[in-house]
Amino acid sequence: MRTRSSSIATATAVLLGSVALGFGVAAPASATSAPAVTVTSDGGVVADGPLDRVFVGDTTAGTVYAADRNGTKLGALTGIPGVTGLAVSTDGSTLYAAASTSHEIVAIDAATLAVEARYPVDTTKGPTYVAFAGDRLWFSYGDQWDASLGSIDSAGTVTLGQAPKFLLWNPEALSANPAEPNLLTALTEGSSPCTVTVFDVSSGTPQTVSSVSPYSGPVEIAEDVDLIPGGGLLLDGTYRMSYTQNSWTQTGAYPNTAAETGDVSADGMVAQVESGTVRIYRPDGTQPIHSYATNAQTVDAVWAPDDSRVYALEGASNGNMGTPTSWTLKVLTDPTLNVPTVSVKAPTSAPRAKKLTVTGRISATVPLPAGVKLKVTRTDLDSPKGKALATVTTGSGGTFSFPDTPPAGGTVTYTVAYAGDATHTAAGTSAKVAVSRTAPKLTVGNNGKHFSYGTKTTYTVHLGSEYKNRTVAIYGDPYGTDQGKRLLKSGTVNSSGNLSVSVTLYRNWTFSAVYAGDDRTAPKTVTTHEYTYAHVSSALSKQYRTGKIGSTTYAYYHKKTAPVLTTTMNSHKGRKARLDLQVYSGGAWYTSDSEYFALASDGKVAVNLGAPGRTLRARIRAVYVANSSGDNVNATTYGSWKYMDFTS
Repeated sequence: MRTRSSSIATATAVLLGSVALGFGVAAPASATSAPAVTVTSDGGVVADGPLDRVFVGDTTAGTVYAADRNGTKLGALTGIPGVTGLAVSTDGSTLYAAASTSHEIVAIDAATLAVEARYPVDTTKGPTYVAFAGDRLWFSYGDQWDASLGSIDSAGTVTLGQAPKFLLWNPEALSANPAEPNLLTALTEGSSPCTVTVFDVSSGTPQTVSSVSPYSGPVEIAEDVDLIPGGGLLLDGTYRMSYTQNSWTQTGAYPNTAAETGDVSADGMVAQVESGTVRIYRPDGTQPIHSYATNAQTVDAVWAPDDSRVYALEGASNGNMGTPTSWTLKVLTDPTLNVPTVSVKAPTSAPRAKKLTVTGRISATVPLPAGVKLKVTRTDLDSPKGKALATVTTGSGGTFSFPDTPPAGGTVTYTVAYAGDATHTAAGTSAKVAVSRTAPKLTVGNNGKHFSYGTKTTYTVHLGSEYKNRTVAIYGDPYGTDQGKRLLKSGTVNSSGNLSVSVTLYRNWTFSAVYAGDDRTAPKTVTTHEYTYAHVSSALSKQYRTGKIGSTTYAYYHKKTAPVLTTTMNSHKGRKARLDLQVYSGGAWYTSDSEYFALASDGKVAVNLGAPGRTLRARIRAVYVANSSGDNVNATTYGSWKYMDFTS
């Protein structure tokens, strides 16, 4: 399925090809939801603070994707063969990608995804990883025992061989932290024992601060190393290490020693990744403040520069616990604050003016102080804006309870709220009690029915024999954003309990019948939908005659003549008509292709179908498809088939 747009009332397409009957050159399909970034292989993830977006590489596809802070795909750049690593300049303007297959570093405009420059690297393996530190881009390259570092400065000068010979014996995994702008780490990834090196790159030439090989810490194989601001390392997603020249000292560990990778923000916040879980720790923390469950394997979790979220690649479950075949960018929000949980339990119903008891509990993974005070509010017909009740103090385990005697019937809502503190977000919840009221009998007709364009219909509401209030309001909301919900009628039902309103339908409508209730009868709203077919018509032109084959009327064309189909619909902003093309063969009609064409402001579009160049029979129709045609204002409507016979 393809979509084309046009700002005028005519369009041209090769609908009838000389070789295969189709709609010509492919075009992207109309999007019906926010597109996510999904890759088949991990080619790196990096967040861009100034542009407030994130980039993801796909090694297999040789593609770099851009997404906004919510993970919605903004665009893609192909032609980055074997992309294995991404880095962003300090000002956020340039994205660098390591293209290991074509042996080059590709500089990309981070705002537009346009290639700014390609820097060849004289190697047979890599470049493999990239990191930005010391105001330049660093990359690792080379084969085992012959690996090194290269850099690209702001003037675009490429310098190779910047690591002492034999110091790096594999293309090293590189990392940097904006809080330590002149430091660069290199890890012999996945090796046993591994080598970890810290470089000072402030001069433009790497100076070894510390290098340990073989690694003498608590594990022999490290999968990830990240700088912790203030002179430490997060090693393998688990251990905090302090370093001096050629020595390492473990200063602490995060509880989950099975974590594979992690990422450290400029503020020292830690995102620890272990299979299907991402855990968030404060600097030197011993308990996670936030945990996120993800599907299957998760890799490459990185912090947004403002600590507002963590971006992670979530592996799709393949049902047999094997390696996922694809990964999707997932956005983990509010990672720096612990979120308490407040539960409240109250009777589902109770008699008016009788005492009832409300109970509950507040809990958090980061312990709350003893004796937390909770604000309690009761909302009812007597106090529609809420009435503050006595403050409740929690007891053992964060539990609480309080009695109350509801003075009014109807829905009584008890809201319990915690104001939050420096380490916890505010939290709250509520429970509703139905007090001494009955459910009204409120019914409507025509729900879900479909009507022809321009039909006048009557919407009727029926109210049963309720106690006091006999008033009903009817609201109508035409589909689309150009018209809003409006009150159609409000009044007292007649002696039969009915209230009606008439509407002429040119689009779909949502109707709401609203009964406010009274002190003995509960309020009720009934929402229904009535659907309206679009006005769709089409006509062929350029034929040399018309005639019937059986009972079907055909337009006759010479095989070198291109028919023109003119379609008219009731207009709506951004609306498109779908043209369905079928070919007759062997006594049956077969679908050839479908394509969308944008309508002009008057709802018309004329499409040149192209000449088939051979004899055949074909038919075509115009269709309005709810959502896919650019809006959901009408119900899906199929126009009539128009038949064509191409002769010699």
